[in-house]
Amino acid sequence: MREAGAAALTARLPRTRAEWEARLERLVRENRFTISVFFPLNGIVLLLASAEGVLPAPLSFNGLLILIGTAVMRSPLVVGVLRATDRRAATGVGLLVAYSYTVEYVGVHTGVPYGEFFYGVDLGPVVAGVPLGLPIFFVPLVMNGYLLCLLLLGDRARAAAIRLLAVIATVVTMDVVLDPGAVALGFWVYPNGGAFYSVPLSNYAGWVLSATVAVVALDWGYDHTALVDRLDECEFLLDDLVSFVILWGGINAWFGNWVAVGVAVVFGAGLVRADRFDAPTAGAPWRRGSDTPDPKG
Repeated sequence: MREAGAAALTARLPRTRAEWEARLERLVRENRFTISVFFPLNGIVLLLASAEGVLPAPLSFNGLLILIGTAVMRSPLVVGVLRATDRRAATGVGLLVAYSYTVEYVGVHTGVPYGEFFYGVDLGPVVAGVPLGLPIFFVPLVMNGYLLCLLLLGDRARAAAIRLLAVIATVVTMDVVLDPGAVALGFWVYPNGGAFYSVPLSNYAGWVLSATVAVVALDWGYDHTALVDRLDECEFLLDDLVSFVILWGGINAWFGNWVAVGVAVVFGAGLVRADRFDAPTAGAPWRRGSDTPDPKG
């Protein structure tokens, strides 16, 4: 009986990469509102309750919950780019992951290039002062900026110089939203303070460096034409950026970081202009049971 059940379960599992990709895309597509709206709203409540001392110790800034919530919000991006990820792209991502650990290790222990800082809350398992989950926070940030620029630049994205400079500027600007909110929550602390909502300007100088390395690695790894095709085919590819706008825009608003809120609104406007701020509350009838993306995008 058990053997028959196991065999039936195995028979229902996807057997090829294409089948796995289609199954995962359907899962994300059918849960877009939960992933891109409910999770960041829930994150705002839990993080602010933690910062205000409302949650009991086991739940307050629980590193496992933070990692799980972040991974769920990242899932549309990860699933969406799978079809465009070949060996070269995977190598580029691998190099970027290695860089993220290296620069963070140097930053934590020397203060270069971001300025002296330390982590103030539990962000999951830590090795040599660096959270193991760091790539989950860093790499998608860069990829979201890359994809948004490809979408908004249109044919101008074919020029490498324009493409790279636009993405670098976008990624650094995204940190204008992220860092003030993270510092207000106590995720990380700059002991000497800073001019921009307690964030030093050295942090943004460091982000220019890291954004440049990251964007070059992704641009080398991915065929940007293939990513443009995925943006046309996959309506949820930028849902993680929707989550970013909601989560960090809301947190910055709570703490009165209004410049950061304004920048988050600009990103939201960019998503609206690109017709990507559209996560449905339920899957459309034609989508149910289908692995084919909406032809209307």
